[in-house]
Amino acid sequence: MDHQSLRQILWIMLIFSCSLQASFGATNTTEENEDCPSLSNAENLQQTQLIQRLTHVCRYDRLERPIEYDPVTAARLPTVVKTRIYVYFLQNLNSDLLQFKMHALLQLSFQDKRLAYKLIQAQRTDPILGQKHLSERLWLPHIFFANERDSSILGTDEKDVLTSLAPDGNVIISTRMEATLYCWMDFKKFPFDQQFCYTVLESWMYNTSDLVLEWEKSNPISFDPEMRLTEYNMAQYWHNETLVMADDRNLRHGAFVGNYSSLSFTVNLKREIGFYLLDYYLPSMMIVAISWVSFWLQADASPPRIMLGTSTMLSFITLSSTQSKTLPKVSYIKVSEIWFLGCTFFIFGSMVEFAFVNTIWRRKENIELKKVNSKYIIKSTLTPRPARRQIGGSLSNDSRARSCSSLDNIVSSTESVRNGNGTVNQGFNNYLTVHPNLPIIKTECADTVSICSERTTGNDHIVDMDKDKKDTPPTFTTMTPQEIAMWIDRRSRFLFPAMFLAFNALYWTFVYVL
Repeated sequence: MDHQSLRQILWIMLIFSCSLQASFGATNTTEENEDCPSLSNAENLQQTQLIQRLTHVCRYDRLERPIEYDPVTAARLPTVVKTRIYVYFLQNLNSDLLQFKMHALLQLSFQDKRLAYKLIQAQRTDPILGQKHLSERLWLPHIFFANERDSSILGTDEKDVLTSLAPDGNVIISTRMEATLYCWMDFKKFPFDQQFCYTVLESWMYNTSDLVLEWEKSNPISFDPEMRLTEYNMAQYWHNETLVMADDRNLRHGAFVGNYSSLSFTVNLKREIGFYLLDYYLPSMMIVAISWVSFWLQADASPPRIMLGTSTMLSFITLSSTQSKTLPKVSYIKVSEIWFLGCTFFIFGSMVEFAFVNTIWRRKENIELKKVNSKYIIKSTLTPRPARRQIGGSLSNDSRARSCSSLDNIVSSTESVRNGNGTVNQGFNNYLTVHPNLPIIKTECADTVSICSERTTGNDHIVDMDKDKKDTPPTFTTMTPQEIAMWIDRRSRFLFPAMFLAFNALYWTFVYVL
């Protein structure tokens, strides 16, 4: 083959390769146009076709949040997600597990201008509605309940998720869900307590630089008007917007740090006390009053009084135990426990009173009282028998010593006024009469008999006191043990009810005022 033929072959190959390259370039351009469908003829598209073209990967990335810039600074703005909650059902608080269950509709709305279609389909004014298949094609904020135990989306065949896409690009996601939430309760004033239960929503993935949660301006929280609670009364509720900081110490968002937007609403639940008044407080008052019946029984009636005291105590303990079964084992004292201690004190006090009067009733000796009043009766009954004898002996010795001392002083005074010839001075005749040759007076001093000192000179004379003056009668009163026991029972019939009324006044004042 000559040189000329080789040159022709090379030119043919070059032309063929150029033609192949041109044909492949045209094919690639056609494929690219087919992969990114046009929106020029959107007026004739159906809803599904319109959504498919709007969310095509060539113009929409569902992993990236909506893009919006500040018109002044040109800085990218965070996405604002407005929130609204409608509560269908609120279960009574589980006091033992510190939690409650809620069925609610959670509605999230935000603006995504990438999905706006009012310019390409001007005749369409209604929003496009869809369920799970529509929401799976869109970017959605990840919101979670910060105080949840568990939660799930309601639904039978399909999950109850409704997605609404407005012509201006406003997206609304409505989800029917149930959630079991923790509620940190305080039982110090149980059963007159009120609980504040919080529901906290937080952004999981984006901090405040990328996403901000806000409550809707109108009706952010609403409840089903037919909703009723059996044990509680919903007094009020309110909502709040806060920030939550996540750092190395607070790992609530894992390895992500920053400030995260948070929404919360609080429900104030007051416990209905009608059940506790009828089933606990009134029966306990009756049990305490029944324990006072023993004061009308005779002090030596041991079997009926013991049976009455023990039966009322056991009945009250059984009644109280049924009220505390549903409560957690807390370390602080509750108001109901103060009532329990007070009623136990009065029931146990009636049993102690029976033991006291029964012991007095069985005594054999009468008791001497200076006066018949509470002070001397209680003092004489509480003082041991040897101590009473010792007190009585010391009183007798003191009186005898005073008698000897007084008589000795009288005799000494008589000698001092006697003159040398054995007669008494004239000035003393108005006070004393001297009788010679009288026997010596003997007096018992302490526990032995002793003769007082003789005061005589020459002819012995003893001063005689006025015989018309008589000894003062004693003021002591003697009571039998049976009389004292009956006296204590009669006083207890009024003392115990009065003390119980005072306890009730203090208790109910503390409950409703403090």
